[in-house]
Amino acid sequence: MRLIVMLLTLVVSTQLWAGELSKPTGKVLLTLSGKIENTNEDGKAVFDIASLEKLGMVSFQTTSPWYNGRTTFTGIPLQKLMDYVGAKGTVVKVTALNDYTTVVPLDDFKKYNVILALKINGEYMRIRDKGPLFIVYPYDSIPELNNQIFYSRSAWQISSMNIE
Repeated sequence: MRLIVMLLTLVVSTQLWAGELSKPTGKVLLTLSGKIENTNEDGKAVFDIASLEKLGMVSFQTTSPWYNGRTTFTGIPLQKLMDYVGAKGTVVKVTALNDYTTVVPLDDFKKYNVILALKINGEYMRIRDKGPLFIVYPYDSIPELNNQIFYSRSAWQISSMNIE
């Protein structure tokens, strides 16, 4: 009997970490595809604002080339999002609403605590203000982040990410 309980516990806990994610109920803002283990729509993981926020939000202040002075960004740690979908690649090809693409090493997310910002200075980001989703590095925290390489990885108006 004890063995059966242990096996059932293992099966249930495995299903919580891998497989089908809950489906969003609002407008889909982000689609993740490629080398991911956890999905909710035809081999992809799709998210609305509420499903992203459920992952847990963090904030930091930083300067950037796009805004005057220090700006507060609030969003989802990208490492947490990658863990949630079970990302297994080495890079993420990011595509914006205007079809701009950039490639970001998956290691960046953990190494630099990069976020997928939904808010700027406490307000949801609108499309005309680089929203609804913007990859933001904490540029002020590490001097090496203040260069064109990391600025080019900081895509805004993000609509999809493909894990490769």
